Amino acid sequence: MASSDLRQELDCSICLSIYTDPVNLRCGHNYCRVCIDRVLDTQEGSGGYSCPECREKFRDRPVLHRNITLRNIVETFRSTQPDKKETGIFCTQCIHSPVPAVKSCLMCEASLCNDHLRVHSKAPEHVLTDPTTSMENRKCSIHKKILEYYCTEDSACICVTCRLDGEHRGHKVETLDEASEKKKQKLRNVLQEMICNRKKIEQRVRSLQERKGRVQERAAGLTERVTALFIELRRHLEDLEKRVQRNISSQEEQISLSLSDLIDQLEIKKEDLSRKMEDIEELCNMTDPLTVLQESDTGDLCDTEEGDNEDRERHDRLLHDGGDLDVAEISHTLHTGLSDMIKEVNVFFNIQEASDILLDLNTAHIKLQISDDMKTASRSDINQNHPETPERFQDYSQVLSSRRFSSGRHYWEVDVSKSECWFVGMCYPSIERGGEESGIGSNKKSWCLFRYNNQYFIRHDNKLIRISPDLSSKRVRISLNYEAGQLSFYDLRDPIRHLHTFTTTFTEPLHAGLCVGKGHVTISGEGELGGIIMQQEICPESADNTEI
Repeated sequence: MASSDLRQELDCSICLSIYTDPVNLRCGHNYCRVCIDRVLDTQEGSGGYSCPECREKFRDRPVLHRNITLRNIVETFRSTQPDKKETGIFCTQCIHSPVPAVKSCLMCEASLCNDHLRVHSKAPEHVLTDPTTSMENRKCSIHKKILEYYCTEDSACICVTCRLDGEHRGHKVETLDEASEKKKQKLRNVLQEMICNRKKIEQRVRSLQERKGRVQERAAGLTERVTALFIELRRHLEDLEKRVQRNISSQEEQISLSLSDLIDQLEIKKEDLSRKMEDIEELCNMTDPLTVLQESDTGDLCDTEEGDNEDRERHDRLLHDGGDLDVAEISHTLHTGLSDMIKEVNVFFNIQEASDILLDLNTAHIKLQISDDMKTASRSDINQNHPETPERFQDYSQVLSSRRFSSGRHYWEVDVSKSECWFVGMCYPSIERGGEESGIGSNKKSWCLFRYNNQYFIRHDNKLIRISPDLSSKRVRISLNYEAGQLSFYDLRDPIRHLHTFTTTFTEPLHAGLCVGKGHVTISGEGELGGIIMQQEICPESADNTEI
């Protein structure tokens, strides 16, 4: 069989191209799987299905069976003609059998095979292109001439008549090759930029994947360590429970021994008194006066106070002062053991408690009264006559901690339940001490969480982030990881809620910073009941000038 005849036999009657994944119907006709599926889809809802070629009807959608033999023939045919590009366009001069076209002439509006191309006119007006069926699109819709130029002013392909006499006369034009090359160059530049962007994205993806891997690896390691930590903590808890129980048992045993000893002594005295009572009753029942008067041991019978005062004192002491468990000692043992475990947890996470924060009197606003222990600041309408210092805040009722943090990980907690207007955070010592930008969080040198007008915000460089929902516990934690450049705020509800983390590179040591409006706030280290108490009845003096 000739190659052209075989080629015709291998064409799908729907797409008129060589079979792709050929399948057949029960009637025996073959089609591309995609082609026949598309036809059957259009026949749905019509009451039946039919073969597009022989029109044989099927009540149900026919099952498609892969024609493996035909598929192998197609693959063999393609492998024997690797030089022929399948375009689906055939030579218009080959009328007896279809022969694939290699070129199309726009002037003749004809597609040509190799044989007819050799005898085709070589005149310039006979423009040859790759095989195409849309030759009308390559001609001017007005003058029916070949499109040869590109008008840069109107961004349109035009013919020679459009250029010389048409609406594009006098416009700047280029040949199609020139315009195409410029567009290609532009596209190449865009492509290059896209390639660069893709490389950057790939790099970011790789870095994120690496970070993800490190996080997963760290999480796995931390999980293992935390598991070991909890095993150790449970052991400590069991030891602490036994120690407290031994303390309780020891106290119970000591008190019980003392009580039992006194009870035994009192029982003996009670028996002695009972015996004496019997003797006295016997004497009282005698009728002979002489016998009653001559009884020699009546003095002993009448002695009822022998050792009674001493017994009474011991009884009262055991009953009231020393006759109960020392709960304070038990509580101290328990708290000491739990405190040791908290310290062990902090050592595990390399966290230092900031329980020794003291207020720096030299930084306090003139209307802040600082207590002798440097832990309490009270807002007053009366000038406190603080001496003038360059460190003192002039426009905000603020104060900094005397302690500075230049390394490590630290945390402290703030009770804000009694305040309606407050600012808590950290700042550099180089923060301005006067003016609108001296407020904590209103500049690049400070970070804070604050409440104002019943709303909660995070602020840095005077940029606000609204916290929603509002705080629920009325107690927040500030956590600093200096080397990592992280300052975090948490709402200490159950479970604890992360509010925000600032991430930067710290360039100076940090101080805790406070500014209180109404009410008071309390700052303490973990487990410390005291702390820094700031009281104030009105908002900071310059709060009205702060952009919120």
